[in-house]
Amino acid sequence: MEAIERMDSIEQPIKVLLVDDHEMVRIGLAAVLNTEDGIEVVGEASNGMEGIRLAQAYRPDVVLMDLVMEGMDGVETTRKLLELYPDCKVIVLTSYLDDGKMYPVIEAGAFSYLLKTSRATEIADAIRAANRGQSVLESQVAAKMMNRFRQPKAEAVRPLHDQLTDREMDVLKCVAKGLSNQEIAEELFIGIKTVKFHVTNIFAKLSVEDRTQAAIYAHKHGLAE
Repeated sequence: MEAIERMDSIEQPIKVLLVDDHEMVRIGLAAVLNTEDGIEVVGEASNGMEGIRLAQAYRPDVVLMDLVMEGMDGVETTRKLLELYPDCKVIVLTSYLDDGKMYPVIEAGAFSYLLKTSRATEIADAIRAANRGQSVLESQVAAKMMNRFRQPKAEAVRPLHDQLTDREMDVLKCVAKGLSNQEIAEELFIGIKTVKFHVTNIFAKLSVEDRTQAAIYAHKHGLAE
């Protein structure tokens, strides 16, 4: 009975699935990782479809995923795999650092991102970290992501009519109705010189050249009554 309890207390090895279209890469990884304590390579897939099939068969804890493969690439494979097994941790192991491959696979749910230049011990440590719920990013990947987040967001473009005063907005609405300067003066109980002053300012602020363009702008932006 005591022996059985000791066996139950022993942690199960982390099951790892390799998905890479280069056979020598898979052979090398499997040979090295299987010598690491607590890690067991349970399967090797040469493409995305095979990777999903083997994941269904072996239910790995961690998948080492290549990005560029024939047929289903690493991004799509990661997305489909995590739809089936959301608790699985996908570690990207690739030679690529360009944004067009890095960001899509992270958005697809990749947990960690390593380069194939990583040492075997670093890959093994990343597997153990992923199994504990800790992400690992290649330093160059982390730097690129930080730089991306540091980039100032483009400010929302304010419409030109936000520059108009309340009185200028009143005058613009009258212009949109087709009223003359005299009619606007009577409508708003202001002098005709004041109307002309406001109209000139409106043209400048809206970057229009005449009353017709100002009226079109007002209708286009829902400012006409």
